[in-house]
Amino acid sequence: MLSGDLVAVWDVALSDGVFRIGFAHGTTTGRRVVYVNGQEVIRRDWMFKLVGKETFTVGGANTRATISMEALSGFVYEYTLEVEGKSLQRFMDNRTKRTETWLLRVDGEDRRVVLEKDTMDVWCNGQKMETTGEFVDEGTETRFLLGEHECCIKATGNRKKSAIVHHFLLDGEKLPAPAEQH
Repeated sequence: MLSGDLVAVWDVALSDGVFRIGFAHGTTTGRRVVYVNGQEVIRRDWMFKLVGKETFTVGGANTRATISMEALSGFVYEYTLEVEGKSLQRFMDNRTKRTETWLLRVDGEDRRVVLEKDTMDVWCNGQKMETTGEFVDEGTETRFLLGEHECCIKATGNRKKSAIVHHFLLDGEKLPAPAEQH
């Protein structure tokens, strides 16, 4: 993102990665440029209308995002990002309920593993993993490989909170609770 007109930047965590969205708005030229991870995805030069919306997709699942431009007063503008029709905050709050994310280092490489609780799909660094799932006495186990390492996400019930708790095991060793909640 090499633009002097950059007015807003947001980070959006999806199952296949964390995406940085940047928006450049030339208030004298009307130019609008949307960047995703530094790559230009929309460019509009010489727009006569300085307010409005730009819609684009993010990530492998083509998640719909919209940037809105509104004039507050004079040449002061407000920029908001919606993802899947929700404010960014509401979208991230919903994702926190639907996913678990672990950040770990395996064989010298940083890994971001995401479990989608509703589908039990597992993603690692943007790749959907091949998994096997089975029911066990305490709940479920979802198994997959990271290189030569056996991974297991165990889902068990917490009777006190009537909630499901997810634990990540790497080669049989339980890892700390998820590091990020999105």
